[in-house]
Amino acid sequence: MSLKTAYINARLLDPATKLDTKGGVIVENGKIADIGAHIGPKLAADVKVIDVAGACLAPGLVDMLVHTGEPGNEHKETFTTLGEAAAAGGVTAIATMPDTDPIIDNVAGVAYIDRRARQTKSVKHFPYAAMTVQCQGKEMTELGLLAEAGAVGFTDGLNPLGDVKLLRRIMSYSRSFDLLLLQLPLHPRLAEGGLMNSGEMSTRLGLSGISAEAEALQVMIDLRLAKATGARLHIGPVSMSESVQLIRAAKGQGVRVTCSTSPQYFTLTENDVGDYRTFTKIMPPLRDEENRKAIAEAVADGSIDIIASNHRPQDVDSKRLPYAQAAPGIVGLETLLALSLKLHHENKMSLLDVLATMTYKPAELLRLPIGRLAKGSAADFVIFDADEPWRINNDNLHSKSKNSPYDTLPVQGRVKHTILDGRHVYDSTKMANAA
Repeated sequence: MSLKTAYINARLLDPATKLDTKGGVIVENGKIADIGAHIGPKLAADVKVIDVAGACLAPGLVDMLVHTGEPGNEHKETFTTLGEAAAAGGVTAIATMPDTDPIIDNVAGVAYIDRRARQTKSVKHFPYAAMTVQCQGKEMTELGLLAEAGAVGFTDGLNPLGDVKLLRRIMSYSRSFDLLLLQLPLHPRLAEGGLMNSGEMSTRLGLSGISAEAEALQVMIDLRLAKATGARLHIGPVSMSESVQLIRAAKGQGVRVTCSTSPQYFTLTENDVGDYRTFTKIMPPLRDEENRKAIAEAVADGSIDIIASNHRPQDVDSKRLPYAQAAPGIVGLETLLALSLKLHHENKMSLLDVLATMTYKPAELLRLPIGRLAKGSAADFVIFDADEPWRINNDNLHSKSKNSPYDTLPVQGRVKHTILDGRHVYDSTKMANAA
């Protein structure tokens, strides 16, 4: 006899169907057996009942921009610690970048990721593959074969393809198979050697700057080629108002483009670099206050489709260096929800709209049957208190690396439970008791 578990007394939130009501969910054999306002405490005797005391119950988050250390840099992150960090952040599915060591640019690499992903029990794991061999921008990979092997998209990660002739050929080829291409919005030559946003702050600190043109020009090139070829393009994370304006206009012209940003671009600015804080070194760089506000507004009005963590773990030795030598990246899986809820708490977005950017929208882009609460679907969901205040503590992060610039920052919105295929993969009460 299969065991049923009922989660009752919940605020059910499903952005895909605009569901926002009190009720419960019944889980059986790893799937949602029933959901709705009719599910309460009066249930059959064989049903295990968990009262969530009015907390929010929403689809598990889908994070489409995640870097991992495995293979090649396991001292920064392993699939195990990555899964633990995801579970603690309410993330039940991740898509990982191919810029590992070795680069994921062949079928054997995708197969390795798939095999290791099955061994990781805390999060569902979907790989991207490289767009060019070794992410060197010289030779196209076997896109069709890699897609058949399981790659959900193609990108060269922090090395956006600047060879426009090759990029056009890749876009034309990808159109034949309707594959998803991802580009970082930074022109490689214009951004070369840059460390932070170009402006008064970079001048004062004596750090070489990355100009606004470096992002805008790459976005313009990518959009123009996507329009010409009909390719399916995703640009992200965007950090500037001008990028949003260009992408918004392209969408209006029918270009098949979507875009994403990360919480750091609507919560931090170049001023947070402060006294050469290497935890703030990311690509694209943190911009000025005007752009921070513009990115927040673009998420709120839907011009930016998706919020992703852009989780990039870096160990102490990679960050405890002069700013110029420090590696770029921020860990973000565990702070994704709380930082994104800031847009809700500032009354810029409804709770459903914020959650949409991290659930069904990235799932639809990746063409994955997840990110929703529906009868018969996998029981992947997060239970959280949207208002509970807490303070980020880097020492408590589950990621193997602790490179977060948000240490000690007070936030609102705390994950209580994360459920994956009906299994508890995170329980905050157990963590508290263990501590």
